[in-house]
Amino acid sequence: MDINYRIENILKVLDQIPDRSITVFGDFCLDKYLYINSARNERSLETGHIAYQVDRKSLFPGAGGTVAGNLRALGASVFCVGLVGDDGEGYELLEGLDKIGAETGLMVRSKDIMTGTYIKPMLGSDDQPYSEIDRIDIRNFKKTSHELEDRLLKNLEKALAVSEGIVVTDQFLELDYSVVTGRIRNELAMLPRRYPDKVFYADSRGFVRDYRNIIVKCNQFELPGADSGSMENDSGSERHDKEAILKDGAELLTVNGCAVVVTSGANGAYIFEGDTVDFIPAFKVEGPIDIVGAGDATSAGVILGKTLGLSLPDSVLLGCCISSITIRQLGVTGTATIGQIKQQLAKR
Repeated sequence: MDINYRIENILKVLDQIPDRSITVFGDFCLDKYLYINSARNERSLETGHIAYQVDRKSLFPGAGGTVAGNLRALGASVFCVGLVGDDGEGYELLEGLDKIGAETGLMVRSKDIMTGTYIKPMLGSDDQPYSEIDRIDIRNFKKTSHELEDRLLKNLEKALAVSEGIVVTDQFLELDYSVVTGRIRNELAMLPRRYPDKVFYADSRGFVRDYRNIIVKCNQFELPGADSGSMENDSGSERHDKEAILKDGAELLTVNGCAVVVTSGANGAYIFEGDTVDFIPAFKVEGPIDIVGAGDATSAGVILGKTLGLSLPDSVLLGCCISSITIRQLGVTGTATIGQIKQQLAKR
């Protein structure tokens, strides 16, 4: 299909976004940026190590929170269903979600877990630009209890009753250590039959092969069967292996039984659906970029497009457009506006 025709389809429905209600289900994290002014470094008297001095910080809801942020920035209503600890990071995460206007009443809070947090120290000074140094992660390394799974599934049912679609954010690689456990994936597989009028979409880093009856998305390195080493050139940078993507994507479609989206960085995205394979070229982006959250921004566009009645390829084009806008926002978890989307589509 001509790309201009796809753009026309998107432009026709953008004004309907405020009428959409979407559930973001899965892993929510806090992105905590700590800006360290190197000119203020001190030597610790107790240890002799450098004591870095933070002179400001920025907090953003990450993972599912990034999806929610992009949806809210475009005007959609968002219901959040995930796990949060009874800790300071949990308070900051919920406060961040409340600030963007997402509904957090269905988040499950527990003293038994820590709130997932990416602590990102940014080192710089008045004379030097800030850049990220070694990150500190707060995660849970124990299995999610049956009781928490029950609470999550109960709240998911409540959210589905008032939503047109659900996007699953499956962030972590450890089996059963977070929201989207094996049991919950099995439950998700049965929901499309019970709710045939809803759109179901999952973005999974490590378990995309375990989903059934749901549109699934991963990147070329997360695609089952992909050898990440074969996806790099001699300099270690990403290369485009179309033949491998087509082969492994088709195999995943057979397993999943619904549809598959495989993103390929600056190249674009492949859509496997029925007997067809579509390819959406990426938007050209110049200048410095920050790809953190790019996949979440894409997912926000895909679920939004599908709930607006767009085809899956048209929805992926919308997702690629949103992602191309957010990656140009450095040092923050970026979002896009409808005006920016229209402007970017006009350049295509």
